[in-house]
Order: sequence, then structure tokens, then C-alpha cells
Amino acid sequence: MTSTPPEHPLRPLVARSRQEKHRAATPLELFFDLCFVVAVAQAGAGLVHAVAEGNAGEGVANYAMVFFAIWWAWMNFSWFASAYDNDDALYRVVTLVQIAGVLVLAAGVSRAFEEHDFLMVWLGYLVMRLAMATHWLRAARHASGPERTMARRYAGGVLLCQVGWTALVLAPEGARPWVFLVMALAELAVPPLAERRHNSKWHPHHIAERYGLFTIIVLGETIAAATVAVKTGVAESDELAELLPIAAGGLLLVFAAWWVYFVVPAHQRLLTSRQAFIWGYGHYGILGAAAAIGAGIEVAVEQAVGVAHLSATAAAAAVTLPAALYLLLVWGLHARYFKAGTAQQLVLPCAALGILLCTLAGKWGVFAAGLVAAGAVVLGVSLTARTARAAKAEGRGNPGAVEGGRGTQEG
Repeated sequence: MTSTPPEHPLRPLVARSRQEKHRAATPLELFFDLCFVVAVAQAGAGLVHAVAEGNAGEGVANYAMVFFAIWWAWMNFSWFASAYDNDDALYRVVTLVQIAGVLVLAAGVSRAFEEHDFLMVWLGYLVMRLAMATHWLRAARHASGPERTMARRYAGGVLLCQVGWTALVLAPEGARPWVFLVMALAELAVPPLAERRHNSKWHPHHIAERYGLFTIIVLGETIAAATVAVKTGVAESDELAELLPIAAGGLLLVFAAWWVYFVVPAHQRLLTSRQAFIWGYGHYGILGAAAAIGAGIEVAVEQAVGVAHLSATAAAAAVTLPAALYLLLVWGLHARYFKAGTAQQLVLPCAALGILLCTLAGKWGVFAAGLVAAGAVVLGVSLTARTARAAKAEGRGNPGAVEGGRGTQEG
């Protein structure tokens, strides 16, 4: 009886097929996501501290910059892995180096928020981007023609942008927002420029799953952060009556956030590179807003127990603003393509407006926002069921199917 020889530890890094069956996230990708959420948690903690101290504008700006670095590095790797993952030893090592980079970045988040020192963030990003360039250069080595040109353009774009990010460390503090804006636009331009003549062979279902898994992890981090905040608040002040509405409202918001995201088959919208770019880039707002909801709940808890130096209305806004943004972006990026009729189309935009108005409820704002979000889900389910019954009575097929999708259940 002979044993099967082990696979060679180094294999050619060649493009995978878009039609590959049963493509799913790998254990390395899941580990990658979990480690990146460490950095997301640190960014959220920095936002909480800034808002609680009355420095919301500065805190949001720092949060936007740090979260962009986290999200962009995660996104670049996820799309590359969808097209080229061969899971050999070198691929794993280079990916683990990227994980080390995000942990360095996470270690520098507090200094970025408190001292406006972005050196550690830059160093962590440098490690991640060098590893990403290594992946692309390796892919170029095993490719030919337009595909090799594409891979080299990616590697060159990544390295050039990293040089540009050095200005974020060296520039005067007042100029840093402008440096960030210019460099963020430069980073966003790399994929469409690199793929001008040849498209990478990412897998639509795999990409949708990867984004979905990261969204779940971010929402889970939001719940964890809110739970710790409520527990700490009860331990320090015993104001349970003040904290329960915040906890209940926050939980309803997160539940609704999960529902509206996963009720539609997002992969059915990823038919072209243009659609994929818009959808993928838009998740900067979705994921950033999802993480900010948890930060907002922490702010609301700190305000309720007298720790945060801001009004109840401002504390409510820390939750309602990202929650409303989240609903609008989910609707705009993929949910609206699976709607049937004006009533279903209006549910999420109207819910977002209702959540914004809940800000005026002050200390009851988070609870009211949670009720609005839950009501939107219930209304969406009811509208879909009613439309399905009407279609069945008329002998039609699925009335909610739009552009190859299926009807939503959240409105």
C-alpha cells in the first residue's frame, strides 16, 4: 500500500477560474479577518474617546484615515486571494506578514488619535503593502501577456502609493487631511488602471462571501464593545434603568443591520468589473458605519453614566448617524436591485430618515432608533409576503426577482 506524496510547498501562483464550483473562504482568510478586526476595534475605541471628550470632528477625521488603511489593505488582499490563492507555503507566509502589519498598525491607533502621531500606523501599513506587492510580483512571474502587465501595474501602484503615504507622517498637522484625501484617491485609482487591459479573475460568490464574513465579524465586534460598555457602566454607576434602553436599542440596530445586509444575494450583482469596483469601494462606508455604531453605543453609555462630556442629543447622534448611513449604503449598493415596487424601495431610505429623527429624542434616541430599524425589517417582510401571495394568486413567478435576483425580506 503506497501513501500519497505531500504537495510541493511551493507552487506556481496562477489565476483561478471564475467558474470554480463550491468556492469558499479558507481558514487562512478567516484568520486574516479576525486579526484585522483587532485594528477595527482599536479605531472604534479611539473614536469613542474623541467623541466622549467633545472632539467629534477631529475623532471622525482620524477614524476615517485609520479605517481606510485597515479596510483598503483587507480589500486588496481579499480580491487578490479570490483570483490567485494557491495556499502554498510562501503564499501563507506572505499573508501572515500582512497580518503582522495590521497588528503593528493597531498598536499605533491610540497614538494617532491622542497625539496625532501616525508613524506606527504608517509602519504597519508599510509592512502590509510590501507583502501585497510581493504577492502581485509573484503572480506576475507566473503570468504572461496582458495578465503579467496587470500584475506588475498592481505591484507598482501599491509601492508608489506607499511612498506617497510618507507625507502623512512628515506633513504639518493641518495638511494631513488633504494628504489623506489625495492619497486615498490615488489608492482607489490603482485597480481600474491596473485592470485597464486585463481583468483579474476574482470569483463573484467567493468575494460576496468574504465581504459578508467581514461584515459579520465587524457587527460582532460592535456587539462585544457595546456589551462591555454596558457592563462597565452598570459596575461603575449602577444606573441600570438608564442603560437598558440603550442596550436594547443598540441590539435591535445591530440585528437589523445584519438582516438587511444578508437577505439579498449580493454575488448576483457582481457581474462586471465596473459593478464590482463600485460595490467593493462602497463597503468602506458600510463597514466603517457598522463599526461606528458600536462606538456610538459606547458613547451613549458613557453619557448616560456621566462620563462623557456631551449632551444626550449628541450622544444619540453618535449612534443614529452611522446607523442611518449604514442603511442607506446597503440599500444603494445592492438591496435596491432586488426590490419589487415603490413600497419596498422606500422602506430602507425612510427607515434611515426615521433613525436620524430619533436623534431628537435625546436619551431615548438609541432605543427609538432600534424600534425604527426593527419596524423596517417587519414591514419589509410583510410587503414581500403580500407581494408573493398576490403573485401566486395571479399565477406569476417570484415577483421580487429583479435583474436575476430574488425578492428581499427587509424592504
